[in-house]
Amino acid sequence: MKRVFDFLVALIALFMILPIILVVTILIQLKLGSPILFTQNRPGLKGNVFKIIKFRSMLNAKDIHGNLLPDTERMTKFGAFLRSTSLDELPGLINVLKGEMSLIGPRPLLVEYLPLYSVEQAKRHNVRPGITGWAQVNGRNAISWEEKFNFDVWYVDNQSFWLDIKILWLTVKKVLVRDGISANGEVTMSKFTGTQK
Repeated sequence: MKRVFDFLVALIALFMILPIILVVTILIQLKLGSPILFTQNRPGLKGNVFKIIKFRSMLNAKDIHGNLLPDTERMTKFGAFLRSTSLDELPGLINVLKGEMSLIGPRPLLVEYLPLYSVEQAKRHNVRPGITGWAQVNGRNAISWEEKFNFDVWYVDNQSFWLDIKILWLTVKKVLVRDGISANGEVTMSKFTGTQK
């Protein structure tokens, strides 16, 4: 039922927001240049890797050695707007249609984090990752990694259709007030380096 719900809602949503997607595409081209989309390997269900699709929200500025500059130096006001409104997440609906993601579930993080999870934290990969999730409506990037993983695992253990509906509704409220977008002193979230024992 969850997969059918995800597919139908994602398909309908893509058609409904097509004008918004076209406007965002044009603005990214004008303000950030090409490429329009950002893709990156992320672990999904059972840790299987897939390519997440998002709108690009940062400049591709590099140092003299060809390395990308820190996020704080590459983030523009326009990019911050895309993130605060979650407009950068819209292409993720394609991942939902492909069955790589769900509308609701733990956010897909970096592949490099996989060996850092505790056995309990790794349970977040027992379900498809989501465009939004229980952790996102309970603090997003303004909470600690441990709190975020606790919310993720709670969702895995308590998932239901009505909980998903509740999270979708709370996500809309969070986006409207732009709450919990980043951690203190960060443009997004500091890197996860493992849980302190």
